[in-house]
Amino acid sequence: MTDIRTATAAFIDRWKDKGDERSDTQTFWIELLRDVLGVADATGVIEFEKRAAVDKAASGKASVNFIDAYIKNTRVLIEQKSRDVSLDEAKQQSDGATLTPYQQAKRYADALPYSEKPRWIVTCNFAELRIYDMDLPRAAQHPTTVMLTDLNTEAYRLRFLVDAADSHIEKELEVSIQAGEIVGLLYDELIAQYKEPDSAETLRSLNILCVRIVFCLYAEDADIFGTKTMFHDYLQEFDARQTRRALRDLFRILDTKAEDRDPYLADDNPRLAAFPYVNGGLFGDDSIEIPPFTDRLRTLLLQRASADFDWSTISPTIFGAVFESTLNPETRRSGGMHYTSVKNIHKVIGPLFLDDLQRELSDIMSTPVVKRRRQQLISMQSRMAALCFLDPACGSGNFLTEIYLSLRRMENDILRELYAGERQIGFTEESGSVVKVNISQFYGIEINDFAVTVAKTALWIAESQMLRETESIVGTGIDFLPLHTNAGIVEGNALRTDWATLEGTTNILYGDLFATPQNNDKTHHYDYIIGNPPFLGYSYQSKEQKEDILAVFGKGWKNAGKIDY
Repeated sequence: MTDIRTATAAFIDRWKDKGDERSDTQTFWIELLRDVLGVADATGVIEFEKRAAVDKAASGKASVNFIDAYIKNTRVLIEQKSRDVSLDEAKQQSDGATLTPYQQAKRYADALPYSEKPRWIVTCNFAELRIYDMDLPRAAQHPTTVMLTDLNTEAYRLRFLVDAADSHIEKELEVSIQAGEIVGLLYDELIAQYKEPDSAETLRSLNILCVRIVFCLYAEDADIFGTKTMFHDYLQEFDARQTRRALRDLFRILDTKAEDRDPYLADDNPRLAAFPYVNGGLFGDDSIEIPPFTDRLRTLLLQRASADFDWSTISPTIFGAVFESTLNPETRRSGGMHYTSVKNIHKVIGPLFLDDLQRELSDIMSTPVVKRRRQQLISMQSRMAALCFLDPACGSGNFLTEIYLSLRRMENDILRELYAGERQIGFTEESGSVVKVNISQFYGIEINDFAVTVAKTALWIAESQMLRETESIVGTGIDFLPLHTNAGIVEGNALRTDWATLEGTTNILYGDLFATPQNNDKTHHYDYIIGNPPFLGYSYQSKEQKEDILAVFGKGWKNAGKIDY
Protein backbone atom coordinates (compact mmCIF):
# COMPACT_ATOMS: atom_id res chain seq x y z
CA MET A 1 0.00 0.00 0.00
CA THR A 2 2.89 2.37 0.73
CA ASP A 3 4.31 1.67 -2.74
CA ILE A 4 0.92 2.31 -4.35
CA ARG A 5 0.46 5.62 -2.50
CA THR A 6 3.89 6.74 -3.62
CA ALA A 7 3.19 5.62 -7.21
CA THR A 8 -0.20 7.36 -7.19
CA ALA A 9 1.35 10.66 -6.09
CA ALA A 10 3.91 10.35 -8.86
CA PHE A 11 1.14 9.53 -11.39
CA ILE A 12 -0.82 12.65 -10.41
CA ASP A 13 2.25 14.83 -10.72
CA ARG A 14 3.19 13.29 -14.06
CA TRP A 15 -0.23 13.92 -15.66
CA LYS A 16 -1.33 17.15 -13.96
CA ASP A 17 -0.55 19.41 -16.92
CA LYS A 18 -0.75 17.19 -20.00
CA GLY A 19 -2.98 14.83 -21.93
CA ASP A 20 -3.52 14.49 -25.68
CA GLU A 21 -6.17 12.06 -26.89
CA ARG A 22 -4.13 10.77 -29.83
CA SER A 23 -0.65 10.45 -28.33
CA ASP A 24 -1.24 9.90 -24.60
CA THR A 25 -4.36 7.72 -24.16
CA GLN A 26 -2.65 4.33 -24.06
CA THR A 27 0.19 5.44 -21.78
CA PHE A 28 -2.22 7.15 -19.37
CA TRP A 29 -4.48 4.12 -18.92
CA ILE A 30 -1.68 1.57 -18.69
CA GLU A 31 0.03 3.65 -16.02
CA LEU A 32 -3.26 4.18 -14.17
CA LEU A 33 -3.93 0.44 -14.05
CA ARG A 34 -0.33 -0.43 -13.17
CA ASP A 35 0.71 2.33 -10.77
CA VAL A 36 -2.56 3.36 -9.10
CA LEU A 37 -4.53 0.09 -9.11
CA GLY A 38 -1.59 -2.31 -8.86
CA VAL A 39 -2.28 -4.39 -11.99
CA ALA A 40 0.93 -6.17 -12.92
CA ASP A 41 -0.08 -7.08 -16.49
CA ALA A 42 -1.83 -3.82 -17.40
CA THR A 43 -1.31 -4.22 -21.15
CA GLY A 44 -2.99 -7.61 -21.04
CA VAL A 45 -6.05 -6.25 -19.24
CA ILE A 46 -7.01 -3.35 -21.48
CA GLU A 47 -7.70 -3.29 -25.24
CA PHE A 48 -7.26 -0.12 -27.30
CA GLU A 49 -8.98 0.86 -30.56
CA LYS A 50 -11.62 -1.87 -30.32
CA ARG A 51 -13.81 -2.08 -33.42
CA ALA A 52 -17.52 -1.23 -33.24
CA ALA A 53 -19.89 -1.21 -36.22
CA VAL A 54 -21.95 1.92 -35.53
CA ASP A 55 -25.17 2.67 -37.40
CA LYS A 56 -24.81 6.18 -38.85
CA ALA A 57 -28.05 8.10 -38.57
CA ALA A 58 -27.59 10.16 -41.73
CA SER A 59 -26.88 7.32 -44.13
CA GLY A 60 -28.66 4.49 -42.34
CA LYS A 61 -25.57 2.34 -42.90
CA ALA A 62 -23.14 0.88 -40.41
CA SER A 63 -19.53 2.00 -40.44
CA VAL A 64 -16.56 0.79 -38.41
CA ASN A 65 -15.57 3.01 -35.52
CA PHE A 66 -12.94 2.48 -32.86
CA ILE A 67 -13.52 2.51 -29.09
CA ASP A 68 -10.67 4.29 -27.33
CA ALA A 69 -10.28 1.63 -24.65
CA TYR A 70 -12.18 -1.44 -23.47
CA ILE A 71 -11.64 -3.76 -20.47
CA LYS A 72 -13.25 -7.11 -21.21
CA ASN A 73 -13.13 -8.79 -17.77
CA THR A 74 -15.07 -6.02 -16.07
CA ARG A 75 -16.97 -4.79 -19.17
CA VAL A 76 -15.73 -1.20 -19.10
CA LEU A 77 -15.90 1.07 -22.16
CA ILE A 78 -13.71 4.20 -22.10
CA GLU A 79 -14.17 7.32 -24.22
CA GLN A 80 -11.04 9.47 -23.97
CA LYS A 81 -10.75 13.17 -24.77
CA SER A 82 -7.85 15.61 -24.63
CA ARG A 83 -7.27 17.67 -21.50
CA ASP A 84 -8.75 20.86 -22.99
CA VAL A 85 -12.04 19.18 -23.99
CA SER A 86 -15.05 19.54 -21.69
CA LEU A 87 -16.88 16.29 -20.90
CA ASP A 88 -20.15 18.21 -21.19
CA GLU A 89 -19.43 19.60 -24.66
CA ALA A 90 -21.30 18.13 -27.62
CA LYS A 91 -19.33 17.99 -30.88
CA GLN A 92 -20.35 17.17 -34.42
CA GLN A 93 -19.46 13.66 -35.57
CA SER A 94 -18.55 12.50 -39.07
CA ASP A 95 -22.16 11.57 -39.81
CA GLY A 96 -23.44 14.99 -38.74
CA ALA A 97 -24.74 13.92 -35.31
CA THR A 98 -23.86 16.21 -32.38
CA LEU A 99 -22.89 14.13 -29.36
CA THR A 100 -21.33 14.58 -25.93
CA PRO A 101 -18.52 12.18 -24.96
CA TYR A 102 -21.01 10.09 -22.99
CA GLN A 103 -23.46 9.95 -25.91
CA GLN A 104 -20.63 8.98 -28.22
CA ALA A 105 -19.62 6.17 -25.85
CA LYS A 106 -23.23 5.05 -25.50
CA ARG A 107 -23.52 4.75 -29.27
CA TYR A 108 -20.46 2.52 -29.33
CA ALA A 109 -21.89 0.48 -26.45
CA ASP A 110 -25.17 -0.09 -28.30
CA ALA A 111 -23.24 -1.34 -31.33
CA LEU A 112 -21.41 -4.09 -29.40
CA PRO A 113 -22.67 -7.70 -29.25
CA TYR A 114 -24.83 -8.49 -26.24
CA SER A 115 -22.07 -10.43 -24.48
CA GLU A 116 -19.73 -7.41 -24.74
CA LYS A 117 -22.10 -4.62 -23.77
CA PRO A 118 -20.46 -2.56 -21.03
CA ARG A 119 -21.61 -2.52 -17.44
CA TRP A 120 -19.60 0.70 -17.03
CA ILE A 121 -18.94 3.67 -19.30
CA VAL A 122 -16.09 6.02 -18.43
CA THR A 123 -15.47 9.39 -20.08
CA CYS A 124 -12.15 11.05 -19.35
CA ASN A 125 -10.16 14.16 -20.30
CA PHE A 126 -7.07 13.30 -18.21
CA ALA A 127 -8.06 15.81 -15.52
CA GLU A 128 -11.47 14.25 -14.77
CA LEU A 129 -13.03 10.79 -14.98
CA ARG A 130 -16.81 10.36 -15.11
CA ILE A 131 -18.14 6.92 -14.30
CA TYR A 132 -21.57 5.77 -15.52
CA ASP A 133 -23.05 2.60 -14.02
CA MET A 134 -25.29 1.27 -16.78
CA ASP A 135 -27.20 -0.89 -14.29
CA LEU A 136 -28.63 2.25 -12.68
CA PRO A 137 -31.85 3.85 -13.93
CA ARG A 138 -31.07 7.04 -15.84
CA ALA A 139 -27.34 6.34 -15.73
CA ALA A 140 -26.61 9.44 -17.82
CA GLN A 141 -27.92 11.68 -15.04
CA HIS A 142 -25.98 10.02 -12.22
CA PRO A 143 -22.25 9.78 -13.02
CA THR A 144 -19.62 9.49 -10.32
CA THR A 145 -16.81 12.02 -10.84
CA VAL A 146 -13.20 11.39 -9.83
CA MET A 147 -10.65 14.16 -10.33
CA LEU A 148 -7.04 13.35 -11.14
CA THR A 149 -5.89 15.55 -8.27
CA ASP A 150 -8.01 13.52 -5.80
CA LEU A 151 -6.69 10.07 -6.71
CA ASN A 152 -4.72 9.78 -3.48
CA THR A 153 -8.00 9.54 -1.56
CA GLU A 154 -10.46 8.55 -4.32
CA ALA A 155 -8.59 5.74 -6.11
CA TYR A 156 -10.82 3.15 -4.43
CA ARG A 157 -13.67 4.41 -6.62
CA LEU A 158 -11.82 2.99 -9.64
CA ARG A 159 -11.63 -0.58 -8.32
CA PHE A 160 -14.50 -1.52 -10.64
CA LEU A 161 -12.01 -1.25 -13.53
CA VAL A 162 -10.24 -4.41 -12.41
CA ASP A 163 -12.45 -5.97 -9.73
CA ALA A 164 -15.30 -8.05 -11.12
CA ALA A 165 -17.06 -8.08 -7.73
CA ASP A 166 -20.30 -6.11 -7.80
CA SER A 167 -19.35 -2.91 -6.03
CA HIS A 168 -22.73 -1.50 -7.09
CA ILE A 169 -24.44 -3.83 -4.60
CA GLU A 170 -22.12 -2.60 -1.85
CA LYS A 171 -22.99 0.99 -2.74
CA GLU A 172 -26.72 0.21 -2.70
CA LEU A 173 -26.36 -1.43 0.70
CA GLU A 174 -24.54 1.61 2.06
CA VAL A 175 -27.14 4.03 0.68
CA SER A 176 -30.03 1.89 1.93
CA ILE A 177 -28.55 1.67 5.42
CA GLN A 178 -28.15 5.46 5.43
CA ALA A 179 -31.81 5.73 4.43
CA GLY A 180 -32.73 3.37 7.26
CA GLU A 181 -30.85 5.54 9.73
CA ILE A 182 -32.82 8.58 8.58
CA VAL A 183 -36.09 6.65 8.97
CA GLY A 184 -35.01 5.60 12.45
CA LEU A 185 -34.42 9.22 13.44
CA LEU A 186 -37.83 10.23 12.10
CA TYR A 187 -39.43 7.30 13.91
CA ASP A 188 -37.90 8.23 17.26
CA GLU A 189 -38.86 11.90 16.92
CA LEU A 190 -42.40 11.08 15.82
CA ILE A 191 -43.16 8.48 18.49
CA ALA A 192 -42.12 10.95 21.19
CA GLN A 193 -44.99 13.23 20.11
CA TYR A 194 -47.79 10.66 20.47
CA LYS A 195 -49.96 10.77 23.60
CA GLU A 196 -49.95 6.97 23.92
CA PRO A 197 -46.65 5.86 22.34
CA ASP A 198 -46.94 2.23 23.49
CA SER A 199 -50.44 1.51 22.19
CA ALA A 200 -50.99 -0.84 19.25
CA GLU A 201 -53.00 1.82 17.41
CA THR A 202 -50.18 4.36 17.79
CA LEU A 203 -47.60 1.92 16.40
CA ARG A 204 -49.89 1.09 13.49
CA SER A 205 -50.42 4.78 12.69
CA LEU A 206 -46.73 5.53 13.06
CA ASN A 207 -45.69 2.72 10.72
CA ILE A 208 -48.17 3.80 8.03
CA LEU A 209 -47.09 7.43 8.45
CA CYS A 210 -43.41 6.51 8.00
CA VAL A 211 -44.16 4.45 4.87
CA ARG A 212 -46.09 7.37 3.38
CA ILE A 213 -43.36 9.89 4.18
CA VAL A 214 -40.67 7.64 2.69
CA PHE A 215 -42.73 7.14 -0.47
CA CYS A 216 -43.13 10.91 -0.81
CA LEU A 217 -39.38 11.43 -0.30
CA TYR A 218 -38.63 8.82 -2.95
CA ALA A 219 -41.30 10.11 -5.32
CA GLU A 220 -39.92 13.66 -5.37
CA ASP A 221 -36.30 12.53 -5.90
CA ALA A 222 -37.31 10.08 -8.63
CA ASP A 223 -39.41 12.74 -10.42
CA ILE A 224 -42.59 10.70 -9.89
CA PHE A 225 -44.46 13.69 -8.46
CA GLY A 226 -43.30 15.99 -11.24
CA THR A 227 -40.42 18.03 -9.81
CA LYS A 228 -37.35 17.16 -7.75
CA THR A 229 -38.29 19.13 -4.62
CA MET A 230 -42.07 19.06 -4.77
CA PHE A 231 -42.73 17.43 -1.37
CA HIS A 232 -40.06 19.56 0.31
CA ASP A 233 -41.30 22.84 -1.21
CA TYR A 234 -44.89 22.11 -0.21
CA LEU A 235 -44.06 21.42 3.44
CA GLN A 236 -41.60 24.29 3.68
CA GLU A 237 -44.49 26.76 3.48
CA PHE A 238 -45.81 25.57 6.86
CA ASP A 239 -44.33 26.05 10.30
CA ALA A 240 -44.04 23.17 12.79
CA ARG A 241 -47.54 23.71 14.24
CA GLN A 242 -49.09 23.55 10.74
CA THR A 243 -47.13 20.55 9.42
CA ARG A 244 -49.49 17.95 10.87
CA ARG A 245 -52.44 19.47 9.04
CA ALA A 246 -50.39 19.95 5.87
CA LEU A 247 -49.53 16.24 5.77
CA ARG A 248 -53.13 15.20 6.32
CA ASP A 249 -54.28 17.48 3.47
CA LEU A 250 -51.56 16.11 1.20
CA PHE A 251 -52.40 12.46 1.92
CA ARG A 252 -56.06 13.11 1.07
CA ILE A 253 -55.11 14.77 -2.22
CA LEU A 254 -52.76 11.93 -3.15
CA ASP A 255 -55.69 9.53 -2.69
CA THR A 256 -58.16 11.63 -4.74
CA LYS A 257 -58.50 11.54 -8.52
CA ALA A 258 -58.09 14.90 -10.23
CA GLU A 259 -61.71 14.92 -11.41
CA ASP A 260 -62.97 14.31 -7.87
CA ARG A 261 -61.03 17.14 -6.23
CA ASP A 262 -62.37 20.53 -5.15
CA PRO A 263 -62.65 22.54 -8.39
CA TYR A 264 -61.32 25.62 -6.57
CA LEU A 265 -58.29 23.86 -5.07
CA ALA A 266 -55.89 25.25 -7.69
CA ASP A 267 -56.93 28.78 -6.75
CA ASP A 268 -56.74 28.19 -2.99
CA ASN A 269 -53.57 26.07 -2.90
CA PRO A 270 -51.77 25.64 -6.24
CA ARG A 271 -48.87 23.70 -4.69
CA LEU A 272 -51.25 21.10 -3.24
CA ALA A 273 -53.29 20.91 -6.43
CA ALA A 274 -50.14 20.10 -8.44
CA PHE A 275 -49.68 16.71 -6.74
CA PRO A 276 -50.84 13.73 -8.83
CA TYR A 277 -53.26 10.97 -7.85
CA VAL A 278 -51.28 8.05 -6.42
CA ASN A 279 -53.83 5.27 -5.71
CA GLY A 280 -52.61 1.78 -4.80
CA GLY A 281 -54.19 2.00 -1.33
CA LEU A 282 -51.06 3.61 0.14
CA PHE A 283 -52.87 6.82 1.17
CA GLY A 284 -56.36 5.38 1.50
CA ASP A 285 -56.69 5.07 5.28
CA ASP A 286 -57.74 8.50 6.58
CA SER A 287 -58.04 7.32 10.18
CA ILE A 288 -54.35 7.14 11.04
CA GLU A 289 -53.17 9.44 13.80
CA ILE A 290 -50.57 12.06 12.86
CA PRO A 291 -48.90 13.65 15.89
CA PRO A 292 -47.99 17.34 16.20
CA PHE A 293 -44.58 18.37 14.81
CA THR A 294 -41.82 20.16 16.69
CA ASP A 295 -39.30 22.52 15.10
CA ARG A 296 -36.64 19.81 15.51
CA LEU A 297 -38.84 17.20 13.77
CA ARG A 298 -39.73 19.59 10.94
CA THR A 299 -36.05 20.41 10.35
CA LEU A 300 -35.15 16.72 10.38
CA LEU A 301 -37.77 15.98 7.73
CA LEU A 302 -37.06 18.96 5.47
CA GLN A 303 -33.28 19.07 5.75
CA ARG A 304 -31.79 15.69 6.65
CA ALA A 305 -34.44 13.49 5.06
CA SER A 306 -35.31 15.61 2.02
CA ALA A 307 -32.74 18.22 1.01
CA ASP A 308 -29.59 16.34 2.08
CA PHE A 309 -30.39 12.82 0.84
CA ASP A 310 -31.18 11.36 -2.60
CA TRP A 311 -33.73 8.58 -2.21
CA SER A 312 -33.82 7.72 -5.92
CA THR A 313 -30.63 5.62 -5.66
CA ILE A 314 -31.77 3.24 -2.91
CA SER A 315 -32.09 -0.47 -3.65
CA PRO A 316 -35.70 -1.54 -3.08
CA THR A 317 -34.48 -5.09 -2.42
CA ILE A 318 -32.17 -4.05 0.40
CA PHE A 319 -34.13 -1.08 1.67
CA GLY A 320 -37.29 -3.10 2.23
CA ALA A 321 -35.49 -5.19 4.85
CA VAL A 322 -33.70 -2.19 6.37
CA PHE A 323 -36.98 -0.27 6.51
CA GLU A 324 -38.87 -3.09 8.16
CA SER A 325 -36.13 -3.65 10.73
CA THR A 326 -36.17 0.06 11.55
CA LEU A 327 -39.91 0.30 12.09
CA ASN A 328 -40.89 -3.17 13.29
CA PRO A 329 -41.19 -3.01 17.11
CA GLU A 330 -40.03 -6.63 17.47
CA THR A 331 -36.81 -6.17 15.50
CA ARG A 332 -36.17 -2.80 17.14
CA ARG A 333 -36.33 -4.46 20.54
CA SER A 334 -34.17 -7.43 19.57
CA GLY A 335 -31.79 -5.50 17.35
CA GLY A 336 -32.22 -8.19 14.71
CA MET A 337 -33.03 -8.03 11.01
CA HIS A 338 -34.16 -11.00 8.95
CA TYR A 339 -32.47 -10.16 5.68
CA THR A 340 -31.20 -12.27 2.79
CA SER A 341 -28.45 -10.45 0.89
CA VAL A 342 -28.74 -9.81 -2.84
CA LYS A 343 -25.76 -12.10 -3.41
CA ASN A 344 -27.45 -14.95 -1.53
CA ILE A 345 -30.77 -14.34 -3.27
CA HIS A 346 -28.98 -14.87 -6.57
CA LYS A 347 -27.40 -18.08 -5.26
CA VAL A 348 -30.97 -19.37 -5.11
CA ILE A 349 -32.69 -17.78 -8.11
CA GLY A 350 -29.68 -18.19 -10.43
CA PRO A 351 -29.58 -22.02 -10.55
CA LEU A 352 -33.35 -22.23 -10.19
CA PHE A 353 -34.33 -20.26 -13.30
CA LEU A 354 -32.42 -17.01 -13.91
CA ASP A 355 -29.20 -18.55 -15.26
CA ASP A 356 -31.18 -20.51 -17.85
CA LEU A 357 -33.02 -17.37 -18.96
CA GLN A 358 -29.78 -15.43 -19.26
CA ARG A 359 -28.18 -18.20 -21.32
CA GLU A 360 -31.23 -18.29 -23.56
CA LEU A 361 -31.10 -14.52 -24.06
CA SER A 362 -27.38 -14.65 -24.85
CA ASP A 363 -27.99 -17.39 -27.45
CA ILE A 364 -30.78 -15.38 -29.05
CA MET A 365 -28.64 -12.24 -29.17
CA SER A 366 -26.01 -14.14 -31.14
CA THR A 367 -28.54 -15.26 -33.79
CA PRO A 368 -27.26 -13.71 -37.04
CA VAL A 369 -30.62 -13.56 -38.90
CA VAL A 370 -32.24 -10.29 -37.80
CA LYS A 371 -35.87 -11.28 -38.37
CA ARG A 372 -35.48 -14.59 -36.55
CA ARG A 373 -33.65 -12.89 -33.66
CA ARG A 374 -36.48 -10.39 -33.29
CA GLN A 375 -39.13 -13.13 -33.26
CA GLN A 376 -37.25 -15.08 -30.62
CA LEU A 377 -36.82 -11.99 -28.43
CA ILE A 378 -40.52 -11.16 -28.56
CA SER A 379 -41.40 -14.77 -27.78
CA MET A 380 -39.01 -14.88 -24.82
CA GLN A 381 -40.39 -11.61 -23.47
CA SER A 382 -43.93 -13.02 -23.55
CA ARG A 383 -42.84 -16.20 -21.77
CA MET A 384 -41.12 -14.16 -19.05
CA ALA A 385 -44.35 -12.20 -18.60
CA ALA A 386 -46.29 -15.43 -18.10
CA LEU A 387 -44.17 -16.66 -15.17
CA CYS A 388 -45.68 -16.53 -11.67
CA PHE A 389 -43.70 -16.43 -8.43
CA LEU A 390 -44.79 -17.07 -4.84
CA ASP A 391 -42.91 -16.38 -1.63
CA PRO A 392 -45.17 -17.78 1.12
CA ALA A 393 -43.14 -16.12 3.90
CA CYS A 394 -42.19 -12.98 2.01
CA GLY A 395 -41.33 -10.62 4.88
CA SER A 396 -40.43 -7.25 3.38
CA GLY A 397 -40.40 -8.80 -0.09
CA ASN A 398 -36.69 -8.86 -0.90
CA PHE A 399 -36.86 -12.15 -2.85
CA LEU A 400 -39.84 -10.99 -4.90
CA THR A 401 -38.36 -7.55 -5.48
CA GLU A 402 -34.97 -8.88 -6.64
CA ILE A 403 -36.64 -11.39 -8.98
CA TYR A 404 -38.77 -8.60 -10.46
CA LEU A 405 -35.71 -6.37 -10.96
CA SER A 406 -33.77 -9.23 -12.58
CA LEU A 407 -36.55 -10.02 -15.04
CA ARG A 408 -37.14 -6.37 -15.90
CA ARG A 409 -33.42 -5.80 -16.52
CA MET A 410 -33.48 -8.70 -18.96
CA GLU A 411 -36.64 -7.33 -20.55
CA ASN A 412 -34.96 -3.95 -20.94
CA ASP A 413 -32.03 -5.71 -22.64
CA ILE A 414 -34.56 -7.22 -25.06
CA LEU A 415 -36.18 -3.83 -25.68
CA ARG A 416 -32.78 -2.20 -26.15
CA GLU A 417 -31.99 -4.72 -28.88
CA LEU A 418 -35.39 -4.34 -30.56
CA TYR A 419 -35.31 -0.56 -30.53
CA ALA A 420 -31.64 -0.32 -31.53
CA GLY A 421 -32.48 -2.22 -34.69
CA GLU A 422 -35.81 -0.53 -35.34
CA ARG A 423 -34.91 0.75 -38.81
CA GLN A 424 -33.51 -2.58 -39.94
CA ILE A 425 -36.25 -4.85 -38.60
CA GLY A 426 -39.28 -2.61 -39.05
CA PHE A 427 -40.27 -2.70 -35.38
CA THR A 428 -43.83 -1.54 -34.76
CA GLU A 429 -46.24 -1.50 -31.85
CA GLU A 430 -48.32 -4.09 -33.72
CA SER A 431 -46.00 -6.77 -32.36
CA GLY A 432 -47.29 -6.19 -28.87
CA SER A 433 -46.99 -3.89 -25.90
CA VAL A 434 -43.56 -2.64 -24.95
CA VAL A 435 -43.35 -3.77 -21.31
CA LYS A 436 -44.92 -7.08 -20.36
CA VAL A 437 -43.26 -8.13 -17.10
CA ASN A 438 -45.20 -6.57 -14.23
CA ILE A 439 -45.76 -6.83 -10.50
CA SER A 440 -49.03 -8.77 -10.92
CA GLN A 441 -46.85 -11.86 -11.53
CA PHE A 442 -45.58 -11.77 -7.93
CA TYR A 443 -47.39 -13.21 -4.93
CA GLY A 444 -46.49 -13.24 -1.28
CA ILE A 445 -47.93 -14.19 2.10
CA GLU A 446 -46.72 -12.47 5.26
CA ILE A 447 -48.09 -12.72 8.77
CA ASN A 448 -46.92 -9.22 9.80
CA ASP A 449 -49.20 -6.48 8.44
CA PHE A 450 -46.47 -3.86 8.41
CA ALA A 451 -44.08 -6.08 6.45
CA VAL A 452 -46.83 -6.50 3.83
CA THR A 453 -46.98 -2.72 3.37
CA VAL A 454 -43.20 -2.53 3.10
CA ALA A 455 -43.12 -5.34 0.52
CA LYS A 456 -45.72 -3.61 -1.64
CA THR A 457 -43.84 -0.30 -1.40
CA ALA A 458 -40.53 -1.98 -2.30
CA LEU A 459 -42.11 -3.43 -5.45
CA TRP A 460 -43.54 -0.02 -6.39
CA ILE A 461 -40.11 1.57 -6.02
CA ALA A 462 -38.54 -1.23 -8.09
CA GLU A 463 -41.19 -0.75 -10.75
CA SER A 464 -40.56 3.00 -10.97
CA GLN A 465 -36.80 2.50 -11.31
CA MET A 466 -37.21 0.02 -14.14
CA LEU A 467 -39.73 2.24 -15.93
CA ARG A 468 -37.24 5.11 -15.92
CA GLU A 469 -34.70 2.80 -17.56
CA THR A 470 -37.28 1.70 -20.12
CA GLU A 471 -38.08 5.34 -20.93
CA SER A 472 -34.48 5.97 -21.96
CA ILE A 473 -34.59 2.91 -24.24
CA VAL A 474 -37.90 3.52 -26.02
CA GLY A 475 -37.50 7.30 -26.16
CA THR A 476 -40.88 8.17 -24.71
CA GLY A 477 -42.25 9.11 -21.30
CA ILE A 478 -44.18 6.54 -19.28
CA ASP A 479 -46.53 7.61 -16.50
CA PHE A 480 -45.83 5.67 -13.33
CA LEU A 481 -48.84 7.07 -11.49
CA PRO A 482 -51.46 6.19 -10.52
CA LEU A 483 -50.11 3.12 -8.74
CA HIS A 484 -51.75 -0.19 -9.43
CA THR A 485 -52.80 -2.31 -6.48
CA ASN A 486 -50.39 -5.23 -6.08
CA ALA A 487 -52.98 -7.30 -4.27
CA GLY A 488 -50.93 -10.46 -4.72
CA ILE A 489 -49.04 -9.56 -1.52
CA VAL A 490 -51.41 -10.52 1.29
CA GLU A 491 -51.40 -10.56 5.08
CA GLY A 492 -51.95 -14.04 6.42
CA ASN A 493 -50.59 -17.19 7.95
CA ALA A 494 -49.02 -19.19 5.12
CA LEU A 495 -49.89 -22.47 6.87
CA ARG A 496 -53.57 -21.50 7.06
CA THR A 497 -53.94 -19.72 3.70
CA ASP A 498 -54.96 -21.40 0.44
CA TRP A 499 -51.97 -20.59 -1.78
CA ALA A 500 -53.95 -21.22 -4.96
CA THR A 501 -56.53 -18.50 -4.36
CA LEU A 502 -54.50 -15.42 -3.43
CA GLU A 503 -56.18 -12.29 -4.68
CA GLY A 504 -54.15 -10.99 -7.60
CA THR A 505 -54.70 -7.94 -9.73
CA THR A 506 -55.67 -8.73 -13.29
CA ASN A 507 -55.71 -5.31 -14.92
CA ILE A 508 -52.23 -3.78 -14.87
CA LEU A 509 -52.10 -1.23 -17.67
CA TYR A 510 -49.84 1.75 -18.31
CA GLY A 511 -51.39 3.70 -21.17
CA ASP A 512 -51.03 1.78 -24.41
CA LEU A 513 -47.50 0.63 -23.70
CA PHE A 514 -48.19 -2.28 -21.41
CA ALA A 515 -49.65 -5.71 -21.77
CA THR A 516 -52.78 -6.98 -20.07
CA PRO A 517 -51.97 -9.93 -17.79
CA GLN A 518 -52.85 -13.14 -19.51
CA ASN A 519 -54.71 -14.94 -16.74
CA ASN A 520 -58.06 -13.65 -15.48
CA ASP A 521 -58.77 -16.78 -13.46
CA LYS A 522 -59.15 -16.34 -9.69
CA THR A 523 -56.91 -19.34 -9.01
CA HIS A 524 -53.22 -19.27 -9.81
CA HIS A 525 -50.44 -21.63 -10.67
CA TYR A 526 -46.94 -20.75 -9.56
CA ASP A 527 -43.96 -21.56 -11.70
CA TYR A 528 -41.60 -21.02 -8.76
CA ILE A 529 -42.18 -21.10 -5.01
CA ILE A 530 -39.20 -19.50 -3.38
CA GLY A 531 -38.02 -17.63 -0.33
CA ASN A 532 -36.36 -17.82 3.07
CA PRO A 533 -39.01 -18.83 5.62
CA PRO A 534 -38.42 -18.68 9.38
CA PHE A 535 -37.14 -21.79 11.13
CA LEU A 536 -37.91 -23.06 14.62
CA GLY A 537 -37.09 -26.42 16.16
CA TYR A 538 -40.11 -28.12 17.70
CA SER A 539 -39.03 -27.43 21.29
CA TYR A 540 -38.98 -23.68 20.62
CA GLN A 541 -42.42 -23.40 19.04
CA SER A 542 -45.32 -21.50 20.56
CA LYS A 543 -48.68 -23.12 21.15
CA GLU A 544 -50.08 -21.38 18.05
CA GLN A 545 -47.21 -22.63 15.90
CA LYS A 546 -47.72 -26.21 17.05
CA GLU A 547 -51.39 -25.85 16.14
CA ASP A 548 -50.34 -24.62 12.69
CA ILE A 549 -48.35 -27.81 12.14
CA LEU A 550 -51.18 -30.03 13.34
CA ALA A 551 -53.53 -28.18 10.97
CA VAL A 552 -51.25 -29.13 8.07
CA PHE A 553 -50.39 -32.73 8.98
CA GLY A 554 -53.43 -33.68 11.03
CA LYS A 555 -53.57 -35.05 14.54
CA GLY A 556 -53.67 -38.65 13.33
CA TRP A 557 -49.92 -38.73 12.74
CA LYS A 558 -48.11 -39.38 16.00
CA ASN A 559 -44.91 -37.51 15.02
CA ALA A 560 -46.67 -34.33 13.86
CA GLY A 561 -45.83 -32.58 17.12
CA LYS A 562 -42.11 -33.02 16.52
CA ILE A 563 -41.90 -31.47 13.06
CA ASP A 564 -39.60 -28.44 12.77
CA TYR A 565 -41.43 -25.20 11.93
